[in-house]
Amino acid sequence: MIFTETKLAGVFEVDPEPHCDERGLFARTWCQREFRSLELSDKIVQCSTSFSASRGTLRGLHYQKAPFAEAKLVRCTAGAIFDVALDLREESPTFLEWYGTELSARNRRALYIPAGCAHGLLTLEDASEVFYQMSEFYHPESACGVRWNDPAFKIAWPAAVEVISERDRTLPDFL
Repeated sequence: MIFTETKLAGVFEVDPEPHCDERGLFARTWCQREFRSLELSDKIVQCSTSFSASRGTLRGLHYQKAPFAEAKLVRCTAGAIFDVALDLREESPTFLEWYGTELSARNRRALYIPAGCAHGLLTLEDASEVFYQMSEFYHPESACGVRWNDPAFKIAWPAAVEVISERDRTLPDFL
């Protein structure tokens, strides 16, 4: 796997190193030793998937408060998404900054998002599916979010938001 640190402290793009032959390819998408060697969370307690039928579907920006803050490894297994990590760690040198990248079934890239960061995504294609690996169990009482278009963050979403849940539409501004 190839780990590329982004402009946000502790946020990494994770690309597989495919081994190709006449059958196609094989690549690792998770290795506890490699994550541990970079001091990234190597704890996975829950995996989830989401499916969005329509291009322009927005999910987020979500996170869990301490003591149940979670790291996530996010991968798009069908279609394509614009995936965003938002740094909400007050002690971080990149506090309140965001990073976005395209994840797709074609590029097989994942985004590692450390605990203390919010996560959101916008589908770029119809029939997009996302696979999440999380370091903590879901705790409804710790689940939080901030508004996707909060002017404090100035996230440059690459397409129009066409579909958004009532919950996500009414998330509060951060400040």
